[in-house]
Amino acid sequence: MLFNSVEFALFYILVTTLYFVCPYRYRWIILLSASCYFYMAFVPIYILVLGFTIVIDYLAGIYIEKQQDPRKRKMLLVVSLISNIGILAFFKYFNFINLNIDYIAHEFNWHNPIPYLTILLPIGLSFHTFQAMSYTIEVYRGNQKAEKHFGIYSLYVMFYPQLVAGPIERPQNILYQMHTKYPFNYQLMTSGLKMMLWGFFKKLVIADRLSIFVNSVYNNPDLHNGTTIVIASLFFAVQIYCDFSGYTDIAIGCAKTMGFDLMKNFNRPYFATNIQDFWRRWHISLSTWFRDYLYIPLGGSKVSTGRRYLNLFIIFAVSGIWHGANYTYIIWGALHGLYSVVYVIIKPYLRKDSENEFINTITRVTNTLITIVFVTFAWIFFRANSVTDAFTLIHNLKSFGARPFMGDGVSNFAHSLLAIAILFAVEYKMEFIPKRFNWFTSRNIVVRWGSIALTVFLLLILGVFNGGQFIYFQF
Repeated sequence: MLFNSVEFALFYILVTTLYFVCPYRYRWIILLSASCYFYMAFVPIYILVLGFTIVIDYLAGIYIEKQQDPRKRKMLLVVSLISNIGILAFFKYFNFINLNIDYIAHEFNWHNPIPYLTILLPIGLSFHTFQAMSYTIEVYRGNQKAEKHFGIYSLYVMFYPQLVAGPIERPQNILYQMHTKYPFNYQLMTSGLKMMLWGFFKKLVIADRLSIFVNSVYNNPDLHNGTTIVIASLFFAVQIYCDFSGYTDIAIGCAKTMGFDLMKNFNRPYFATNIQDFWRRWHISLSTWFRDYLYIPLGGSKVSTGRRYLNLFIIFAVSGIWHGANYTYIIWGALHGLYSVVYVIIKPYLRKDSENEFINTITRVTNTLITIVFVTFAWIFFRANSVTDAFTLIHNLKSFGARPFMGDGVSNFAHSLLAIAILFAVEYKMEFIPKRFNWFTSRNIVVRWGSIALTVFLLLILGVFNGGQFIYFQF
């Protein structure tokens, strides 16, 4: 069930109504049943896969907490992690690994007897797998008590607003909330609905409209020159941000209307002034997950200089693999690993803040533009259908010409630019003048409701209502 569908609108209204109407002791049943239905709306049989990992991790958490022997505690953690990673590897990477084995076997004239499997990737598998692993790891570390209520633990993994594309929550933030009684709160309800409205605007008006131009270029790389490729790549940088952050806004807003507080996942990443700043702002729940559960255990920055560089590169390479079983994602991750290592090396030599505010502004703008250029270049590999297509696009960058209007032509291109202008105007205000012109929350009723009405109007006239799937659902 897609957020941007009539079915979800009806589903959300019904579930939220039942949530507040039913007695508190039954609310977890309402939410868990709704979450199961939401997940089964995609591929029903995969609820069994999710159920298997839930049972394994639920029992692992209880026995890890009870067990006093450090070796047995570690063994239980390993069983839990292997179960989760094994399922993720099977569904997401089996055919990719087999393809590489087939290639090597062909080079040596060997026969690869392993057949390819016709399997669909369970939707959101990477997200709820990482959320489940964070639970057992935190119980093992002693930072979280094992959840004894099987239904509540199941809801922790399956909570429908963030089930398929995050944010990837930690048990310390969300589990206790599922035991909390939340009465209907008008302020939270309206705040959540406004956040959902802005999320729908980013998805339907910006992301899905930009995808028309982006797809026309990236699906036909041989036909395009530097002009269209640059525009399409910049459009994709905005598209993927609005698509993913739009989903996040809807998820957080949806949870907020019921009283739940999910973690922030995006913080205006295209205002970042360096690559480290970008990753502090982009997909925060994933970047902090890798920091806490991979980078720091590897030694983090408390190791030799060379090892620190290696640790940085490893987490970004793994991040690339996490995104998909394709060399395009691996190269994308490796590029960000390289960017991060280079930035750490040159950071001591970069210009410090000046007493002259004008110089500081110029420096900030320059650094932001440089960051956007490097991030957008890496997005070419992320979006390209294959590594060959990515290099074709990069090769064609050197030839510029006049043919920028594709897809639905001038009209779609103009609407796309208008949508981007609205996005960055709003985000500029939020970044630099957050205490002024709060349109959606203004005390002036005309400004507040006028802003909401204008957003709805633009959504209706500029939105692309073709049921386009969210990009990160495939991960």
